[in-house]
Amino acid sequence: MPAARTIRIFDTTLRDGEQSPGASMNLTEKLEIAQTLVQLGVDIIEAGFPIASPGDFASVSDIARAVSAVTVCGLARCNDADIDRAWEALQHAAQPRIHVFLATSSIHREFKLRMNEDEVVARAVAGVRRARNCCGDVEFSPEDAARTEIDFLCRVVEAVIDAGATTVNIPDTVGYATPSQMHHVISSLRERVPNIDRAVISVHCHDDLGLAVANSLAAVEAGAGQVECTINGIGERAGNCSLEEVVMALRTRRDHYAVDTGVVTQRLVPTSRLVANITGIQVPRNKAIVGRNAFAHEAGIHQDGMLKERRTYEIMRPEDVGLERTDLVLGKHSGRAALADRALALGYQITPEQLQTVFERFKVLADRKKEIYDGDIAALCEQQFSTLPEQFTFEGYTLTSASGSPPTVELRVLQNGEPRSVSVTAGDGPIDGIFLAIEKLTGIQTACRDFRVQAVTVGKDAQAEVTVELESTAPDTNHQVHRGRGVSTDSLEASAKAFLAAINRVALGAQPRIHPQRT
Repeated sequence: MPAARTIRIFDTTLRDGEQSPGASMNLTEKLEIAQTLVQLGVDIIEAGFPIASPGDFASVSDIARAVSAVTVCGLARCNDADIDRAWEALQHAAQPRIHVFLATSSIHREFKLRMNEDEVVARAVAGVRRARNCCGDVEFSPEDAARTEIDFLCRVVEAVIDAGATTVNIPDTVGYATPSQMHHVISSLRERVPNIDRAVISVHCHDDLGLAVANSLAAVEAGAGQVECTINGIGERAGNCSLEEVVMALRTRRDHYAVDTGVVTQRLVPTSRLVANITGIQVPRNKAIVGRNAFAHEAGIHQDGMLKERRTYEIMRPEDVGLERTDLVLGKHSGRAALADRALALGYQITPEQLQTVFERFKVLADRKKEIYDGDIAALCEQQFSTLPEQFTFEGYTLTSASGSPPTVELRVLQNGEPRSVSVTAGDGPIDGIFLAIEKLTGIQTACRDFRVQAVTVGKDAQAEVTVELESTAPDTNHQVHRGRGVSTDSLEASAKAFLAAINRVALGAQPRIHPQRT
């Protein structure tokens, strides 16, 4: 049997994924995700858009210095300033790549660029040549390629390869393509572009019609050698091709696609959880591969089949993506070793100091709950990976509430290690009262833009996971939105922790980022 082709996995979670509304990450968080992507086994990390903001430049530069095992990529438009800035950020990378792009579809040429075909080709060639003078690995994307006339697309691709592009990426920028169309486009490029063998064909699909993974698989089937994707499929509008879905489709149906990737699939679920925790964009329960229900079976017929032969209703093993077949139930009599083993099996490599903190919280939780599930342990572990300093730490609350009357809330926190408390009688219910108490105690004024509660596990004693988004209303903060997350069996306590986590971000004063939209 001939050796399978290897498909390069180009992860753009830190660039296109961060363009999801509310998903901006700070530098420390980006570095943590970058290191996790290396462990996952991706081939290329698109670390950001260096000219977009000082924060993006710093993240690309720091990731370029910190990561040597994979290619680190920076995005640039086809102009000198963008390309020079990208190279300035990437110059210390062990394996740098500059990714330049220019729109090519008729609607973009007419209404956005106001350029004719010859001018677009000339600009694209000039951009690739300037990037190639900086480094030997240059990728070119004809933005909105899926809506570009095939004759002109072939012309542009041939020209940029002659100019030195080593990868040509075919983006479905607005998620308009269908699988048969994407297959036709890639096949046409392979057949009609005479120098196509000198470059890797890539594909970058958006999910506006829910076809990003299907279109990417069609491109691979037609001969593409690289897929651009994000963890959990996050990104502009409806998002991007989901890395975990396309990788597991290629692995599970290797009989059909006859390709491999270098991804360590057992790291998919831990990586998914990390990105969800940092971005605040939670994974739906029914999400393929990494959702909580992806390997759950409730119907009696399914359960009967699973007991007899699991392949009757499972086309993948949960162990292959980093999940266990069933939850391992721990209780208050379990020790550190059992907890550490379960945490490691779930993908959390925690230090002895972190284990001690997790164990102490585990014991408190075990006194509250009859059974502790994997989701509970994951929530405890994730609290140890907070990358922001905490000025305010939740200690406790006392609350009196009745229908038709404002609640009375006494809130207790540590501010930089010193105990503080406040009491307020205000608000429309307990959660609003806690929120107002936090504002009074911290002196930080915000507006709540989003408040979400979901159960971490099952049962009436399940932990509540609260995610909030607060908009700073201070005049010098540009009305930035900051996320916070809290977990507890007490939903009010979880709410207080989430509010305080967001307030800590406001106090830190993270800088805003601006991302021009592309591919």
